[in-house]
Amino acid sequence: MTETETLPKVGAGAPKRLFIKTYGCQMNVYDSERMADVLRPLGYAPTETVEDADFVILNTCHIREKAAEKVYSELGKLRILKEEKAGGMTIAVAGCVAQAEGEEIVRRQPAVDLVVGPQAYHQLPELLTRTARARGERIGADFAPVDKFDALPKARGVQGVTAFLTVQEGCDKFCTFCVVPYTRGAEWSRPVSAILDEARALADQGVREITLLGQNVNAYDGVDDPGDSGRSTLARLVRALAEIPGLDRIRYTTSHPNDMSGDLIAAHGEVEALMPYLHLPVQSGSDRILRLMNRKHGRAKYLDLVERLRAVRPDLALSGDFIVGFPGETEADFEQTLDLVRAVNYASAFSFMYSPRPGTPAATMGAQVPAEVSRERLHRLQALLLEQQVAFNASQAGRVLPVLFEKPGRHGAQAIGRSPYLQSVHVEDARDLIGRIVEVEITAGQQNSLKGRLISRSEQAA
Repeated sequence: MTETETLPKVGAGAPKRLFIKTYGCQMNVYDSERMADVLRPLGYAPTETVEDADFVILNTCHIREKAAEKVYSELGKLRILKEEKAGGMTIAVAGCVAQAEGEEIVRRQPAVDLVVGPQAYHQLPELLTRTARARGERIGADFAPVDKFDALPKARGVQGVTAFLTVQEGCDKFCTFCVVPYTRGAEWSRPVSAILDEARALADQGVREITLLGQNVNAYDGVDDPGDSGRSTLARLVRALAEIPGLDRIRYTTSHPNDMSGDLIAAHGEVEALMPYLHLPVQSGSDRILRLMNRKHGRAKYLDLVERLRAVRPDLALSGDFIVGFPGETEADFEQTLDLVRAVNYASAFSFMYSPRPGTPAATMGAQVPAEVSRERLHRLQALLLEQQVAFNASQAGRVLPVLFEKPGRHGAQAIGRSPYLQSVHVEDARDLIGRIVEVEITAGQQNSLKGRLISRSEQAA
């Protein structure tokens, strides 16, 4: 089969099938949805089965080594599938691994046709109409994000009542363990008007809850109007979004403690639509390790932020990110992390062993912690975090919470919704309530979800 024959024939009558596999963060989920939007005018319809696909996109994450290696493993399977598939298959690698390792991807896996960085996926239609010269072409992130967002279709093919909405990209913090500044570029914020337009369109499609996304979302400082010099803050943006009819719930992620401003803290106590659940990564409880990480804040500042947030919103639940085994971490440093976790009492958290990423300062630091030591510390940390998560979920039993029903459950007329704290809530005889926010009495808290029952009208009136 020639290279030209592996490329889809744009305009052909037969429907074309698109399969996107997404790795990593919520921003990648948003980007995958937008890639599908970009390709829809070319006749691509989504498929859940990779074997049926004419075009496969792996939207990749480069945060940890294991995530990147999973991509190469998946590409090996796709190469075999491509060779066996009658009519061929186009394979693209997108996202942060594509940006960081584009040339290596093409070298290691010749079956890849396109490599597209996270700021250039809007060019996929153009690439797919080119000749065989496009095979293996690397399109990087040397484009301003504004070019990407200006080129994306206004309409989004969202399914369901919740949606992600990217408002900020890039990072200027340069934590020593992180590749994001090198794969996503400098911090940049979308204009307020563009975000409000997209949010209104989502609300018109039935979306009731949006999650605002950014590598450092609370660093948002978009212009109020394209012709204006005035800048907005995330708090002002949240207040404007809360005025959109039909948009009842607002969340945002991921935050940096250094960008947790006073007006944003105040918004948590004043904006009803802003949900009482905040993801606020800290990474370590040791001031010494935080300095080595170049986090530019200490544990005291982090704990003070938590106190201020809970002062304005006492029912606020927190989640966090933790890295164990960072170069130079001692047992005493790790104990300080455990101490911080006990002080904050998280509702949920993400924790990982340190993974050296090529090109980052931490990768060349001395005193790399042995893997077996990191693994043992991770097990201890995760045991504590799980204990807190289980206790938080159990504490919801007996409460009445507003639940946004999102999808059918597995059994009968069961439906699954989300609590204000982002927990899954399973409720019987509620399938007809999908898309609505309904009062639910929580009957049990489980490790990863809640069980509840509907409150009758008479009970609600009592």
